[in-house]
This record gives sequence, structure tokens and C-alpha cells, in this order.
Amino acid sequence: MSSVKYIFVTGGVSSSLGKGIVAASLAKLLQARGYRVTIQKFDPYLNIDPGTLNPYEHGECYVTDDGAETDLDLGHYERFLDISTSQKNNITTGRIYNNVITKERQGAFLGKTVQVVPHITDEIKKNFQLLAQNDEYDIILTEIGGTVGDIESFPFLEAVRQFRWEMAPHDTLVIHLTLLPFLKAAGELKTKPTQHSVKMLSEAGIQPDILVCRSEYPVNTELRKKIALFCNVNVNSVIESIDAESIYDVPLLMKKEKLDERVLAKLKMAHKNEPDLESWKIFLGRLKTPTREVKITVVGKYVELPDAYKSIAESFVHAGVENECKVRLKWVQSEHLTEENLEASLGSPDGILVAPGFGSRGLDGKIIAVKYARENKIPFFGICLGMQCAVIEYGRNVVGIKDANSSEIDPQSPNPVIDMMEAQKRVTQKGGTMRLGAYPCEITKGTRAYTIYGKSKISERHRHRFEFNNKYLDRYTKAGMIASGINPDSNLVEIVEIKDHPFFLGVQFHPELKSTALNPHPIFVKFVKAAMDNSLNK
Repeated sequence: MSSVKYIFVTGGVSSSLGKGIVAASLAKLLQARGYRVTIQKFDPYLNIDPGTLNPYEHGECYVTDDGAETDLDLGHYERFLDISTSQKNNITTGRIYNNVITKERQGAFLGKTVQVVPHITDEIKKNFQLLAQNDEYDIILTEIGGTVGDIESFPFLEAVRQFRWEMAPHDTLVIHLTLLPFLKAAGELKTKPTQHSVKMLSEAGIQPDILVCRSEYPVNTELRKKIALFCNVNVNSVIESIDAESIYDVPLLMKKEKLDERVLAKLKMAHKNEPDLESWKIFLGRLKTPTREVKITVVGKYVELPDAYKSIAESFVHAGVENECKVRLKWVQSEHLTEENLEASLGSPDGILVAPGFGSRGLDGKIIAVKYARENKIPFFGICLGMQCAVIEYGRNVVGIKDANSSEIDPQSPNPVIDMMEAQKRVTQKGGTMRLGAYPCEITKGTRAYTIYGKSKISERHRHRFEFNNKYLDRYTKAGMIASGINPDSNLVEIVEIKDHPFFLGVQFHPELKSTALNPHPIFVKFVKAAMDNSLNK
């Protein structure tokens, strides 16, 4: 019998119901009881990973320490559980098929006809268990992406069916997240979509053990009984998931609904302890009772879709809580920014963050925003391309390199102060080939970066092809822009800052990927504090 228990989370009726948040919340409750828990996401699309997807397609691409480009739900997992995920935590249909076809080309199937069943489903089942190999976890939650009924999801559901059949009766559990829509004309919640969703799941050979019902209104006992009767589950296994004020409320709402207790009972696991959620409750209390408020403008090129900068938005939530401050974000499309509409568009911010991105679209707007922050002494924070824009702006307007540019934007630029990394010049494939994952950085003492981190050696996550061109480093240093963080192995400039400014910091890495609810990232914390100080001084 396996020592690891497996929980599968599926979704029905509609997409965007919040499977990732429900899975992360349940994992949080189980972790708070003392269990070793992790979560993995299986996505049904054919891309090997989301690294080549436009953020408008799929939201942000979340990067792990080991350099995996993954689904944004892994960000939720890390922010809730305060753990690091890896390549093993996000598997796509593309990866599954790629693995199987590679084996077929190598002759691994001894001439047999390669089919969805058993070869694709066997590969999926093998990947279900990747995280169980080193006996690190008691419970592994697996979120199945997509919606039951989608043609892409069938192989995953068939793999779940087979896996459950192969495992001992109490070693697996299926939670189905569904929707109870409220019909205004009828004045009531309707259960029929949930009934149909469970029917489709049962047609795939899977009977859910627990139903989590997403709803805008409370689900009364009568409705729960009806759902239980028609969906063949226990009444106490019909769990209400009501719309929450914040995603960070969901673990406590799930605890109130006793979701963790039902899970442990069905898996025949001991109720070790009551969940220790004291620090979580303190976080939530401070989130809901801020003593101050600041306005921070985020300048980016994908601002129409909130999920495109999900980790940045959540990092501001964490940093706001640490400062007992409500951070109000104003999202500004950099493509529309001009010298003429700049002040009106930015909206008198207490701080300005220039967001990461790729390509030339919207770059001029970002550079204008950097200049405005620098000249008006407004706290500024640039991430990845945001840092590169700060370097270009400073080069043009302070160092005296009027045509300073990035070779990403102008490959023929005579002054590429931002240039492609040497190792990247030989790369031809797009997917998974950038400088990805965690790399060390050494910080110079006496700098703002050192004050922020309080130490000289750090590790941060990266996702880029272009870097500060060290040929120009001396000129920048003499002009007042200091490289305060350097990678010890490649001499890559990781952090730049300006001394005669209340807060002006650009980083080549992505600090937002390491901020969690209970461990906010120090740069975001200090940036919000600088914005608060600026607000007082206006």
C-alpha cells in the first residue's frame, strides 16, 4: 500500500471557478495540521509549457527555482503554502505527448502501436507520482486543468479513473468543484448544471467523493440534500464555496465548512491536530484593517488582463499587510503613454512600478514613466524589462548617450546599453531557452539593496534573454547609477540604483515570484514604505 495519499481536484460547469485557490486552501489546512503537503497542476493544452504563450492567452508565466516555466496557479500554491515548487509540479498534455513520442522514436515500445490508452494514460499516471518518489510528502493534491467535458481533458480523467482503480480504496480522493448559478428571475440557486457536471464525470468512470459548490449566495441544507441525492454523495460532503472578499479568506471558509475534516475522514487519516492558522489569521486581520493607504501606478503592456501580472499584484497585497497599509494599484497601458498625457494617465502616484515584458510595444511609454519618476523624486521600482528601461532612460538623459537602446528593440543600435546575453546568441528555439530559474547575486554593502535585504548574498528567479551591457558600466557608475547587485559567476548586473533619490531601484530578476502571504518580499515591503513616506511628504 502506498504511504502517500492522492487528492484529485476537477472542475465542472465553467472555467475560472478557482480550482487552484480551493486546492491551495485545502493544502493550507492540511499543512496547518502538520501534514507534509504539495500540489501539482496538470494542464490540458498541447504547449510543452506556458513559456511561449502570450500573457493575454494564459495570464502570467510563473517561474520556479529550478527554471520551469509553469502555470500561474503554482504561484497560488507557493503563496499559500510558503514552499517551493518545481518542474514536477506542472505537467501539460504537450509534455506528456512529447515524452511518449520521444520514447516511441527511441524504440521503447518494441514496435507496438502507440495509443492514448494505455501509453498516454500510463505516462500521465507516472507523472502523478513524480513528487512521491523521495518520501517527502504525506499528501499530494493534483489539480486537473480545464472543465469536465472538454475533449482535451479526457486522457487525464481516464488516467485518474485507472489510477484510482489501481490504488487501495482509501488512498485516493476526488473533489469536484462546480457552480451553482443564481437565476435572478427565479430568485434561487440552480443545481441542474452541477447535476449534469457530475453526470459527465461519472460517465468518465469517476464518482466524486466531495463536491465543492461555488456560489454567490449561501447554500442551505435543503439544497445540499438535493445535490447529495442527485449526485450520489454524502450530505456533509457537499461543501459551500461562497464568493470571498479576498482569496486569502478561502482557507478559513473551507475550514468552517470542514473540508479538511471530510478529506481526512475519507482518506482514513488521523486528525493530527486542529489546524494552526494563527499567523494566517493575523495576516488576514491586518489585511482588512489597514491604517494607511497609498496609490501605486503599475505601467505595463498587458494591464488589460489582471492575471498577466498576478504575482506583482499579490506581492503588493503582502507588502501592504506588512506595512499595515492598503495598496491601491492603478494599471496604466504603457503603449498609450506620451509626454502630453503622462501626468493625467499616471494619476499623481505615491510610487511607480514599471512591469516586465518583451518586445518593443509600449517601451517608449515605460521609458517616459521612468523619467517622470526619476525627475520628480517619486519612488520607482523596475522589474526585468522595467529595470532595462531605467538603464536606457538614464543613459539617454543623464549619462549622455542620446541613442542608448536595447538590441532587443534595435538590433543595429550603435549603443546597446542593454544587449542579448552571450549564451543566448546561439539559441534558436523559443521554449524554455531563456535564462530561467534561481541564480545567486552578491550585493554591495552600503547600498540601498543591502539595506533592503540585510545581507550580501541572495538568490532570485530570472526569466530573460537581455542584460545590462557591462561595456557601459563605468560610464553609468560615474554618472550616478550604481550596480549594487552582481551575479558572481557571470558578472551580470542584477540590481541598479540611484543614490540621490528617495527610492530608485531596478532589478533584472523577478522578486514577485518569491513573495508569499506570510513572507513578503523585502523589496516590495520597502518600496511600499517609500511610497507611504512620499504620500506624507506631498
